[in-house]
Amino acid sequence: MLNKRMYKVISPIERKDGGKFWMRVGSAFTNKDDSINVYLDAVPASVNGQVTLQVRELTEEDLRPRADKRASSPSPYAANHAGATVSTAQDLPF
Repeated sequence: MLNKRMYKVISPIERKDGGKFWMRVGSAFTNKDDSINVYLDAVPASVNGQVTLQVRELTEEDLRPRADKRASSPSPYAANHAGATVSTAQDLPF
């Protein structure tokens, strides 16, 4: 069986305070001939006519189910909105 490598595509986003964070904007997958297909969910704005994209292999943490990620890292949203109900895709009627 072919071992298909999976990647995340990330792009730096400038913060108002001068820092930056890396936002995931897509995914990438290898083909049989080791070429890579990139699928973008968002296209970042250009800075000085350039768009920076970085392709990184997925880590164990990236592959963990979302519920496991949420349980291991507390959300600042939850602390500020104690008792608020947040709907998930599974809760929606459609």
